[in-house]
Amino acid sequence: MFLGVSSLFLPSSPIQTSHSFTPFHQLNVKLNLYLRKSTPKSSQNVTNSPSTSSCGSSRKNICLCGRRPFLATISTALIPIRYSNGLDSLPDDPMVLNFDYIIEHIQWSMKAVLNRVHPPRPDWYEEFYAKAMDTTMKSYEAEIAGYKSQLFAKITGKATNILEIGIGTGPNLKYYATATSNTNIIGVDPNKKMEKYALAAAHASGLPQKNFKFIHAVAESLPVSDASMDAVVGTLVLCSVKDVHKTLQEIKRVLKPGGVYIFVEHVAAKDGTILKVVQRILDPLQQVVADGCHLTRETGETISGLGFSSVDLKTAFLSSASLINPHAYGIACK
Repeated sequence: MFLGVSSLFLPSSPIQTSHSFTPFHQLNVKLNLYLRKSTPKSSQNVTNSPSTSSCGSSRKNICLCGRRPFLATISTALIPIRYSNGLDSLPDDPMVLNFDYIIEHIQWSMKAVLNRVHPPRPDWYEEFYAKAMDTTMKSYEAEIAGYKSQLFAKITGKATNILEIGIGTGPNLKYYATATSNTNIIGVDPNKKMEKYALAAAHASGLPQKNFKFIHAVAESLPVSDASMDAVVGTLVLCSVKDVHKTLQEIKRVLKPGGVYIFVEHVAAKDGTILKVVQRILDPLQQVVADGCHLTRETGETISGLGFSSVDLKTAFLSSASLINPHAYGIACK
């Protein structure tokens, strides 16, 4: 395809999270604040739960009430979450520290990383591209369905926490429809306009709303903790990410030991073929008109050489894929 995606937050010592995976609607958040200067123990731990959440009237207190939109987002989708080094600029005086200040820095860091990896496009372009993906890929999806069904059968009903990079308009969501009620699916994409199409696809497939969350993010910096995912899925994504190696390293980082990475990617044709010559000629144009998609990446070889414990890789040619052939598909195990 043509969309790349990425941990949005770099590790940071001032703030850590403790977490456990449960269905999104049951998640509670506990934030432990570690200040650089010594502070009274009573000011170092703040817990947000139905029984302890409260709103102080002083700006010196940290408010974790449910009215805070960002905290609401965390409690429904971003657990476990990684915070940015932008928080290193928190004031040394703990009396100045307040919840709004923290949230402002976290949101700024999120946006800064996203904009650096995937510079903002005009709204009309992102909407046009999302609509195009939703309407023009139907024949391709029909032809690739047999391959995808085999791959997704390996994780359906077995993986509890699934992360899909470059989820786009959600063409893969129908393969999760038979997942159990305990399966959490997080989809990330740098194009915010994809969200409404992905949500519609989830609804059409019968996937419970509480089990799916769309996050505006990039694959080079995935917004989940180390070793927290049972499976990562990416179909037609690595062709357009800015940094393939970084994306694959992120995939390995977030996978649990023994976790699996399911992939379907178009790759460069063999050297010496007419198709390879045409791909080389049209590659610059493809990157412009298809949101950064490359025609000549050796993605299958890159996946095989990245250090997964095992890689089961196969290739196929699809009549509906035109220049974006052949396809490399399979499963890599951490």
